[in-house]
Amino acid sequence: MLGAAIGSLAGLLIAPRTGRETRKLLQKSANAIPELAEDLSTSMQIQADRLSHNALKNWDETLERLKEAIAAGVDATQRESQTNSQTNSQTNTVDVTTTAENSLPLIQNLERSQITSS
Repeated sequence: MLGAAIGSLAGLLIAPRTGRETRKLLQKSANAIPELAEDLSTSMQIQADRLSHNALKNWDETLERLKEAIAAGVDATQRESQTNSQTNSQTNTVDVTTTAENSLPLIQNLERSQITSS
């Protein structure tokens, strides 16, 4: 819209008209500027609202998928822990813990128990 206004103004100044005709056209164009600015402002506000709405919608969808992924991970970890606990209680070889600090000794104990049972 702003480009159209600038183009119209340039066309008026270059066009072969009398001074009086050119001044009248310039006056009409000047009177139209506030309306043009209001239209431009309204258009920008509508676009900003759309972008904001889409951003919030995308954020909510991403957050929901993340929550679902975390819940699935927690469930899988709990099932794995239960499976490991059942396996270890049946063979009485190792006390399974899920902390990162004890993972290396746990692996070493499992390897020893497999060697001694062979």
